[in-house]
Amino acid sequence: MNFFGFGKKQQPQQQSQEVFGFRTQAPVQRTSPYAEQKPQQAPAQQSYSSSSSMSSSSSKPEDEPILVTEEIAGKQISIDLPEITIDGLLSKMKEIKASDLHFETSSQPIYRINGDMHFTDLPKITQEFAEKLLYPLITDSQRNILNSTGNLDFCYEIPNVARFRANYLRHRGGLGAVFRIIPSKIPTAEELNLPEVIKTIANFKKGIILVTGPTGSGKTTTMAAMINYINQTRKAHIITIEDPIEFTHTPVNCLISHREIRQHAKSFNTALKAALREDPDVILVGELRDLETISLALTAAQMGVLVMGTLHTNSATKTVDRMIDVFPPKQQEQARVQLSPSLRAIIAQQLIKKADGKGRVAAMEILISDLGLANIIREGKSPQIPTQIIMGKSRGMQLMDNVLIDLVKNNVITKEDAMLRAKDLKLFERAGIKVS
Repeated sequence: MNFFGFGKKQQPQQQSQEVFGFRTQAPVQRTSPYAEQKPQQAPAQQSYSSSSSMSSSSSKPEDEPILVTEEIAGKQISIDLPEITIDGLLSKMKEIKASDLHFETSSQPIYRINGDMHFTDLPKITQEFAEKLLYPLITDSQRNILNSTGNLDFCYEIPNVARFRANYLRHRGGLGAVFRIIPSKIPTAEELNLPEVIKTIANFKKGIILVTGPTGSGKTTTMAAMINYINQTRKAHIITIEDPIEFTHTPVNCLISHREIRQHAKSFNTALKAALREDPDVILVGELRDLETISLALTAAQMGVLVMGTLHTNSATKTVDRMIDVFPPKQQEQARVQLSPSLRAIIAQQLIKKADGKGRVAAMEILISDLGLANIIREGKSPQIPTQIIMGKSRGMQLMDNVLIDLVKNNVITKEDAMLRAKDLKLFERAGIKVS
């Protein structure tokens, strides 16, 4: 089987072969059942339909489920779907512990599990079938946004199952969607096995905390755990600004206002400006995307608000550089003056597959600000940040390479996966890990 599902020549099935759980009486070419069927010389074969009322020459017996198989870690997982629906495919995500579902025309539905893509054994999706399943999930105004921009972000919820962050997109093959599961229960720092210093960081009352890493590295989940901790331990007003809203927090000791871009505010900039007039103690910004948003976040931090935001950088050093470089050259010196006293902590993280293949583990580089770091930022000496982290080990700071070394020594991740993410291989050699 071609794992990625491309370039595989389909062979006609022989008589009386079973295709997706059905017995056929004529040779069958493995094509999409969602596509328009062409007349055939052979006797009519059985087919199946979705809840979107796709027409077929004969209906599928109600008691005969579609058999979908998927290869995961060398094992076959059978998924019984009486009919192909988005809710059905999304519900299976929770059962098989997938993080994402890719549903795009010209491809089979695909799950991402432990960071790897796994194609299902379903036929390729046609444009017509994608539209019939995806369009009912959005409003007319959302469809207009999709048509005008080619993209749409929103959240979709299946009661008693989970919430999902959805992105619709138009691509060369047609319409597509990517769904990411959002746990219904907000995880605690303990459940995520986060370092104890994360709670110390969440206890800061003002300044800016940056959680960084590539897409899919768990930044949102880490921030949700921190907001959950603040909700349990403080009496404060928390405002979250996201696109779209992902975790929804039930107030415990805090008043929590969730705002979604386009639905409750025009942009991150306008929402952040308004938040400064809404008596906030904590502001969570889903993504610091541009100069204006970053500038407003720094202003809020200087005003005594605790601001939490994300960037797509992979280390503390690059995060500081990114916060400064977004400003025009003539404004960068002033930006250093703003950032140096306001920055409280940076958590740069990535998710790495465990050595036993059972899930992933978060590796975190942690930087906590002090007078020494403030001077480094103000003087533009960001290459000294790794040394600052090493010197701050007693305060809970940790360098990514040292975290990777510990994970390898404890057999949590493989040496090969660590090498792919290492910045200084000499540290591994000094730690007794052979670098080939």
